[in-house]
Amino acid sequence: MPADPAPISVLFEPLRIGGLELAGRLYKAATAETRSTEDGDVTDELLEFYEPMAQAGTPMIITGNMFVAPQGKGHDRQTGIESDRRIPGLRTLAEMTHRHGSRIFAQLNHCGRQQAAPAPGFTEAVSASSVREPLLGTKARPMTVDEIHRTVHAYAAAAVRAREAGFDGVQLHMSHGYLLSQFLTPHTNRRTDDYGGSFDGRLRMPLQVLRTVRAAVGDDFPVIAKLNGHDHLPGRAGLDTPALVAIARRLQDEGLDAVEISAGHYESGLVAERGRFKGVLRMMLTEGNFRKIAPWRRFMARAAAPVLEAAMARMWPPQEGFNLPQAEQFTRELSIPVICLGGFSSGPAMAEAIHSGRCDAVSAARAMIANPLLYRTLREGVEGPKCAWYNGCLAKWGGKPVDCYHPEIRRQRDDLLAKHGLTLHVRASTEE
Repeated sequence: MPADPAPISVLFEPLRIGGLELAGRLYKAATAETRSTEDGDVTDELLEFYEPMAQAGTPMIITGNMFVAPQGKGHDRQTGIESDRRIPGLRTLAEMTHRHGSRIFAQLNHCGRQQAAPAPGFTEAVSASSVREPLLGTKARPMTVDEIHRTVHAYAAAAVRAREAGFDGVQLHMSHGYLLSQFLTPHTNRRTDDYGGSFDGRLRMPLQVLRTVRAAVGDDFPVIAKLNGHDHLPGRAGLDTPALVAIARRLQDEGLDAVEISAGHYESGLVAERGRFKGVLRMMLTEGNFRKIAPWRRFMARAAAPVLEAAMARMWPPQEGFNLPQAEQFTRELSIPVICLGGFSSGPAMAEAIHSGRCDAVSAARAMIANPLLYRTLREGVEGPKCAWYNGCLAKWGGKPVDCYHPEIRRQRDDLLAKHGLTLHVRASTEE
């Protein structure tokens, strides 16, 4: 006989991250919102995206990646945290979240080489080494040691701004092939100085970021990280799960409070998303961030899109908890909480992941785009809209505001929000 399903009540049990006790174990994972001003300020449109999740009592909301330095901005309408002038808008976001009883963490990031076009005011991207990003075509130049030091302090200054704005913690983005991930991975870090080569050399910059952030915000302000469970770079010098677990142990020893597990770099493909891919590449090239790549690359990608989309559908079909095999290895080795991200959309699958001991908590992005009240509907046992794995939210980031672009699911979402006196729409203007 099949085993009894895990009780869904485990999702509503408290979990302590550092000195902060969260009310439950289902969190909003970061997603590129594309809802700030072009310059990077918080807008009503951004507040409107998060308010239903806060009203639902979501125990922790992790924002989309906020750029910590001007050169680290990766796409249009990305939220900035690189200047003190951002603090008033960020404070408004934190206060709105707290008004509904939820907690919010700022995700801190520098995109490094993963830019479709250089950040405004710059002519080139920077990275650990000069290794071309094959999807975007970006050839970054290696950072100087002085630039590394300045970037380390930029993370710390951003963390202080988050604390001053009233955020409950910060997440250091060390995943998905962004700058800190570029330093960790041998394929993208071919330096021969103190910041490359050996395991300790490649870990040096991310470790300095953690140490400097911790010194700046103190021991009582939660600092967590997003880390790959596997780089998924076959034929290249990527990191496997044991190597990433070893990195997590070092981060834990240096005071990290929790780790969220995801997967892949841009050049890994869409291993971190999965789902259905019909039309996804074409949307990326015409409405999303990839519209900025070189014209000949767009032409070639559009020509190959039907074949590539069919291949992606076979390689990465819909699956709940697809990072659990890796997350489980982190959970066995670490004493800090392990949060697993990866396709979660149903209460039973989330509950089983935690009840089985494979992770301590789960996070979701697309499921909460489809149903921003997910935490509440699960707790009340009410059926809500479910993500159809359409992936329009993924395809259009960096070009269009994050939203559910599946017409029927979006209609169901809007009807549910209307019952609670909420609306979620895209404003005609990008400026407040």
